[in-house]
Amino acid sequence: MTRNITSLSFISSDTDQASEAAARLASLYGQTSAQDADVIVALGGDGFMLQTLHDTMDTGKLVYGMNQGSVGFLLNEYREEGLRERVNAAVENHIRPLEMIATDTEGCTVNAYAINEVSLFRQSYQAAKLRVLIDGHVRLEELICDGLMVATPAGSTAYNLSAHGPILPLESPLLALTPVSPFRPRRWRGALLPNRVTVDIEVLETEKRPVNAVADHTEVKSVVKVSVRESTRVTARILSDPDHNWDERILAEQFLY
Repeated sequence: MTRNITSLSFISSDTDQASEAAARLASLYGQTSAQDADVIVALGGDGFMLQTLHDTMDTGKLVYGMNQGSVGFLLNEYREEGLRERVNAAVENHIRPLEMIATDTEGCTVNAYAINEVSLFRQSYQAAKLRVLIDGHVRLEELICDGLMVATPAGSTAYNLSAHGPILPLESPLLALTPVSPFRPRRWRGALLPNRVTVDIEVLETEKRPVNAVADHTEVKSVVKVSVRESTRVTARILSDPDHNWDERILAEQFLY
């Protein structure tokens, strides 16, 4: 895809390193407001990049991240030279987030989006007891565990991978349903689901075994039910260098040891 990017907006996390990098780049390439820029250049770590994608979700804005944090899985390598050329040559990916609808014990409903995953976690020393339905059909009558998550391909290399979930190619039409420390059924290690399904998770014994739900940065305490599905209308747009695009990063993760 050929682009003709002329205006850039540099934003950064609140670390000195990221702020200083943003100032240097703005002096080299000029600074346009985020509202008017062709591309937003995010400088920080994965958490800041994730927040930037949330902030620009469904605005049509392109986000190009450069690592000024630690791991930097979501970000490109930081280099100051030839930035406009890199941005114009970058590969674009559209990310459809998960939509979470969480209902708590007071009957209040919270809607939130997740680019990485929607997770449920036990709130106390008692393990969570959950019922899992896929498109209205009960698939697990009772799952006793520390937690359960629904992860996107973009989030499959994050917490999902730490919980021994599968890595999914970015363009795969799949979601990963991954338990955290499952106790019963002990042999169940999760499932791969089509991205068109709705996952409903019901919390059993809510008073004895309270559970919290988290969609990226949004947490809902003491939930009784959580519904998760891939959004059909909201997207985030991310740019990656051709030699370090997301497909390559995800493929490389599968051969690390």
